[in-house]
Amino acid sequence: MTERNSIEEALLSAVEAGELAGAAALVWRHGSVRQVATVGRRDLTSGAPVQRDTIFRLASLSKPVITAAALTLLDEGRFALDEPITAWAPELAHVRVLRDPDGPLDQTDEAARPITFRDLLTHRSGLTYGDFHRGPIKRAHAETLGPQIDNPLTPDTWVARLATLPLVDHPGAGFHYGLSTDLLGFLIARVEGVPLGALLDRRVLRPLGMRDTGFTVAPPNRDRCAGLCGFDAEGRLTALREVPGRHALEHRPDDMTFEAGGGGLWSTLDDYLAFARMLIGDTPAGVDVLRPETRAMMMSNQLTPEQRAAARMFGRPLFTGHGYGMGVAVVIEPEKADPLQCRGGVGTIGWPGAYGSWWQADPNDGSVLIFLAHNMVDLQQMGRGIGLGVWSAIGTFHGIASA
Repeated sequence: MTERNSIEEALLSAVEAGELAGAAALVWRHGSVRQVATVGRRDLTSGAPVQRDTIFRLASLSKPVITAAALTLLDEGRFALDEPITAWAPELAHVRVLRDPDGPLDQTDEAARPITFRDLLTHRSGLTYGDFHRGPIKRAHAETLGPQIDNPLTPDTWVARLATLPLVDHPGAGFHYGLSTDLLGFLIARVEGVPLGALLDRRVLRPLGMRDTGFTVAPPNRDRCAGLCGFDAEGRLTALREVPGRHALEHRPDDMTFEAGGGGLWSTLDDYLAFARMLIGDTPAGVDVLRPETRAMMMSNQLTPEQRAAARMFGRPLFTGHGYGMGVAVVIEPEKADPLQCRGGVGTIGWPGAYGSWWQADPNDGSVLIFLAHNMVDLQQMGRGIGLGVWSAIGTFHGIASA
């Protein structure tokens, strides 16, 4: 059995089992695309198949792209890593910190120091996702900030509202995955004086030829979009009009100005391949949007051993075998690294997205693996075991592609 057939058959098995509607996967190695597998349906309503150019929501695969855009401004000296963000976000000049992340909102202390750009780039700002908590901060996030992706607020209003919420930790103290990249995106847009999407297009997307990547999809290309897809109460695949939690809509309103750097991008296999190749120093026509030393910093662990050990997600250790650079997980101990973050030689980078997409790039053998899908579940469904099959499919893909 060939590698191509092995990947296709493994993914098709997940589709036939009703664990995902469809998926697209790509293996790039030694300077060329070695395998592409597309299975299932990109749209449950129409039955249209997944194809190589299908456009998927990236969710948190957006974060490395926004991080790279921010680092292009760092390369130009537009900000310094340890510069307080208050020069560009005066709204956040007097942030407070919860004494207990799940405790009362009125039990806070003044932050030990201001948030810096380095804090945002490494998720050590003290910002979080409200959905990760059971205490009052969860409801406060939802009521104050609204949806994480398709949000009716303007960027300035969102930043002002964010400033009214307490942090869950002191800036620089620990890793807390959350809204750091969203805030970073709005701040670099202020630095540049243009909307985030325009900044991203000029600094990253156009130089790398990423024509199908952005916060919106142009009308002529919308028939290539994967439809929103999730599960009903019985765990059966179903088409959705909005993602769980109402964080994103089927169609983004034309007048929406909010651009979610933490999870709002759409993209394709080949577009994301161009981005991943840039990070390991192999881009078409030699295009490189970052200085080599900046790229190396982005791909190097930035956390202390204590911060790695303390990092949690859903109560589980987050960085067994990994560290965290800027926007990406970084393999430190290959034998311990969980493939669902990334797994390869030391220095391999990657990160998963909440909607079932995943990627990694290994600079040791110059390989890139990408898996894109729409598999949209909420935390309650996950707790009941619904919608977890996509992660098994990604693990199987990784195992076959890495063999």
